[in-house]
Amino acid sequence: MTHDATALVATEVDVNADPQPELHGWIQRAALVGVAGLVAACATPSGRLLQRPDQQFTRAQSPEDAARFLLQAQFSASDAGIADVQQQNYADWLAKQFDAPQGQTGWDWLNERGYGTIDNTTRFFDHFYPGDYMIWNQLMTAPDAVRKRLALALSEFFVVSLTGLDFAWRSHAMAHYWDTLVKHALGNFRDLLEEVSLNPAMGHYLNTKGNQKENPATGRVPDENYAREVMQLFTIGLVQLNQDGTEKMGPNGQTLETYAQSDVTQLARVFTGYDFDQRQNVTVMFDAESKRKVGNTNFAKQRMAFTANRHSDQGVRFLGTTIAANTSGPVALKMALDTLFQHPNVGPFFGKQMIQRLVTSNPSPAYVARVAAAFADNGAGVRGDLRAVFAAVLLDDEARNPAGLRDPRFGRLREPMVRLVQWGRTFGANSAQGSWKIGDLSNPATQLGQSPLRSPSVFNFFRPGYVPPATQMAASGAVAPEFQIVTESSVAGYINYLQGVVRNGIYVNDPDLPNNVSNSKNPKNGFDIKASYTAELALASDAKALVARLNLLLCAGQLTAALQARMVTALNATPLTANSTPDKRLDRVSAAVLLAMAAPQYLVQK
Repeated sequence: MTHDATALVATEVDVNADPQPELHGWIQRAALVGVAGLVAACATPSGRLLQRPDQQFTRAQSPEDAARFLLQAQFSASDAGIADVQQQNYADWLAKQFDAPQGQTGWDWLNERGYGTIDNTTRFFDHFYPGDYMIWNQLMTAPDAVRKRLALALSEFFVVSLTGLDFAWRSHAMAHYWDTLVKHALGNFRDLLEEVSLNPAMGHYLNTKGNQKENPATGRVPDENYAREVMQLFTIGLVQLNQDGTEKMGPNGQTLETYAQSDVTQLARVFTGYDFDQRQNVTVMFDAESKRKVGNTNFAKQRMAFTANRHSDQGVRFLGTTIAANTSGPVALKMALDTLFQHPNVGPFFGKQMIQRLVTSNPSPAYVARVAAAFADNGAGVRGDLRAVFAAVLLDDEARNPAGLRDPRFGRLREPMVRLVQWGRTFGANSAQGSWKIGDLSNPATQLGQSPLRSPSVFNFFRPGYVPPATQMAASGAVAPEFQIVTESSVAGYINYLQGVVRNGIYVNDPDLPNNVSNSKNPKNGFDIKASYTAELALASDAKALVARLNLLLCAGQLTAALQARMVTALNATPLTANSTPDKRLDRVSAAVLLAMAAPQYLVQK
């Protein structure tokens, strides 16, 4: 960003600041003001969809209403998208998106780019970065944006992290896991639970792969990792819940646990006997570096295979269900997953977290109860219909009611990775060479502090019940999950990273090659991934119109009038003339975008 554009950002951070501050100084002020602003902002069917007949807010009454809906249901808003929503009710628009064909899979994109090639030089089988490129491409470009947004929410519930995969073809395995979430995002929760349980990436991540039956002679017992997490994180949670998501209380006022250690130990027997399916694997080469044979990618796309003699033949008793001794592994698995699926906790436990990921961190018990009811019965007697669940999340009056804009407890902190995807989709970001070489952006000091499919643990980037300590939120009993990854460093890192990306794009070495190399002599090195800003550049001379457009598309009209006026004043501090160069016009547009994306009313999505 140029020095003039930097001054514009500084003007927003501190209107009394020197109009030409040093870069380091304005970043420091932006970080401090950003953290304070974030805390203050959060503290202070139609027949095919489950639209309740008593719902009041069924249509967008303004472009702002439509943009708000789009920013919850997908990643971005556009002029065409806003007009489309306004021409019909929310439920009909959502039904069409749910029925839209799926875009290219992550698996196919990897192979199209050559990442399935087995070679000792590129060693794609041993690298993480193809998985990063794959998921950023999916999120930035896929035409089925609603389905991809829901899959991203699911990836933060059924967590597998690329960071935790250290076997050959890890990026392909991660791509297949992502494709599984995408495929089943609008299917049935029970089917998704089974596919997740038998997925090779999950098998490796939570130790189902290679898990064997007990051996009294050696003292071996079944690994309990997946048995514990499938209950604690993927289905029923730690404590018994009412259908509105509130905790059930015992006679002495204590919470009631959903399961005990004995349930974990017993259930672990069900998840024995599974391993990667290598029946279609053909050794292609010997990798001298790791001293192992390298085969094809087939196993990474297959359900884990079952081997009967490695499966525990002992009986299982958990959560009131008995699976008799010597029950076959596949039957035992079905019985166990059916038991979890039918548990009354699943609807409110899962439903509340989907509300948190898409709409608001602190939904009312009544909102949670309505979503849980949709999970229990889609209106046709079907339990676990995710289409009905996500429709209930997005169409509920609490989500659509404009009163939420004035409620200090309503809304959620927009996740950093979602902000970058929104920037790319809103302003027509494109990779000139088709590389989409956006890597791991998890560094909070210099990047986003978050990267898709890169959770640091199975507990996601943040916990659903996280409360920032010593804040008004803590005093009021509110939660703010995403604040668990917010620090002074991460806010400064976000602003600093964003200023370069917004103005110049993302620099890529060797964008014409799939592998991650750095050839300084390649003439194609440069900002391969950048935004077009077509409509915004046309408005560059009119700062007020430019700010108004950004307010609608990025913030659904939620920037205050006072803040918009300050932004216009800041932009006009560096006048444009008829003879202004394209770079000067881009300076103004990128400064305006940065100001909007640093505003508290943007960072806190309502």
